[in-house]
Amino acid sequence: MSARFEPRPPAGPRVVVGVSGSLGSRTALARAAAEARRRRAELWPVLVWEPPGGELSARRTTAAAVLAEDWERLARERLRTALSDVFGSPDPGLPGRTLLARGAPGPALVRIADRDDDVLVVGAGGRGRLRRALWPSVSRYCLARSRCPVLAVPPSPLQPALAAVRRRNAWGLPLDTGLLQRELDTVPRRRAGRGHAREDRPA
Repeated sequence: MSARFEPRPPAGPRVVVGVSGSLGSRTALARAAAEARRRRAELWPVLVWEPPGGELSARRTTAAAVLAEDWERLARERLRTALSDVFGSPDPGLPGRTLLARGAPGPALVRIADRDDDVLVVGAGGRGRLRRALWPSVSRYCLARSRCPVLAVPPSPLQPALAAVRRRNAWGLPLDTGLLQRELDTVPRRRAGRGHAREDRPA
């Protein structure tokens, strides 16, 4: 796993996917793997990280230089965990490269996916007005500024149910497993060989 982005001429078309560790980015990662297989392209999972408080805050303190290695290590672990959750291993089983990049997510992803034949895959994220106002949308940034096609993957249908479970758990309230099962039953079943990145892997 590369510790930082170092430009190099890719061997062929690439599917570059932004990975943050969230459930939405895992969904995007699985979709990106399916796209890479379909296009016979390299898969480039990228986790972009920033110091807590952003780069401007980090430049104001000498401690940031000391802690940068720890922050990068945590980012690397988060990327490995996301890959393991989706593929069962940190190795996606596809040609390509995993990257860490330091900076703002939108600009970094657009800079990495810099070829006309690239495809950039990002999670669409939350759609509430408050969330859009407080957190800039990486997907909107990429759609507006990328030179290559961008695939914005909507959140998993189970994401609202899982968020509700986390809230109830944080508040110490009992879980309604029946409600969770009903939510699960509403999710369309995917046929073998489509959707999840592991379904079309040969035995």
